[in-house]
Amino acid sequence: MSDDIPTPDQAPGAPHPRETAQLFGQDTAEQAFRSAYNSDRLHHGWLLTGPRGVGKATLAWRIARFLLATPPADDGGLFDAPPPPQTLEIDPDHPVSHRISAGAEPGLSAITRSLNDQGRLRNEIVVDDIRKLGKFFGLSSADGGRRVVIVDAADEMNVSAANALLKMLEEPPARTTLLLISHQPSRLLPTIRSRCRTLRLSPLGPEDMQAALAQTGAEVLSQTDHLAALAAGSVGDAVRLINLGGLEIYAELIAILGTLPRMDHQRALKLAEAAAQRGAAERFELLLTLIDVALSRLAMTGATGIAPLPEAAPNEAETLTRLSASPHQARNWAEVAATITARARHGQAVNLDPAALVLDTMFKIKETSGQSR
Repeated sequence: MSDDIPTPDQAPGAPHPRETAQLFGQDTAEQAFRSAYNSDRLHHGWLLTGPRGVGKATLAWRIARFLLATPPADDGGLFDAPPPPQTLEIDPDHPVSHRISAGAEPGLSAITRSLNDQGRLRNEIVVDDIRKLGKFFGLSSADGGRRVVIVDAADEMNVSAANALLKMLEEPPARTTLLLISHQPSRLLPTIRSRCRTLRLSPLGPEDMQAALAQTGAEVLSQTDHLAALAAGSVGDAVRLINLGGLEIYAELIAILGTLPRMDHQRALKLAEAAAQRGAAERFELLLTLIDVALSRLAMTGATGIAPLPEAAPNEAETLTRLSASPHQARNWAEVAATITARARHGQAVNLDPAALVLDTMFKIKETSGQSR
């Protein structure tokens, strides 16, 4: 794929999962797979679920590397069988590791969204992406070795692609393991879910988050509590926040909310104009996400009577507690969050001016703050 086209299975600013050396904070999921392997109960289909950015793709590539580099126990005969593996780690100098890094491993096929006839990235995985696995199975069956398929993300398959994959899960080729990465498993066909064993990955704790961020090469910020709160245990989200100045954007958003119910219109206008700058599409998308986060935390504060901790910005707890001090106010914020999200996404779809869209959103928030008093 061209360098100027985003890679659908790689978080911006982070290494590709096949190049990620270590997996942090997911020992339970890794142990579950290893136990199945060691007890000769290796299912042909695995569903890797959990929030975005917690290591699902990294685990999938670790499993693929392990399976392709580890000879089946029966290959050495009854008395020469190797001891059960105690880790999924494979030496970076192993030939399989080198071939996977180079994208030249014949036993592995990675399915992601492909390019359309105009050379643009599709917004879904189509049936032709799945059907090409037929050729992969045919070409790779000659040596009799294992074959691994990674689908990232399975949620992005359209109906035809999902049905084509379901047929493969119902009649899997010999010695084939399918690894389906899913951020929202409820979007998958129930029959696909039922034919896979699920590995659930959890958000990372603060220490694992720091270690994982260091591995990506991202700058480790001093506001670790703020980053942990906004990223919610997702390394992918943390990298995005760091690269796009997300902590600063959210801090400014909370500062503007702190001026409610009057609202500092100059600061709101400045925030809106920043979202409309040339080349600021990613920052605009992030701003809409952070507005949704702020509204969700407002609703949570009113519902529980306690502001979420840790704070995601300076003075956030004080601002949230003042604006959302009761279950009634929590309902108001929850309702406006749903309304604003729908309006914002519709505005994006019809290419409304980003600055006007942000200002409209901020005025709706101001109106709700007046109702909540």
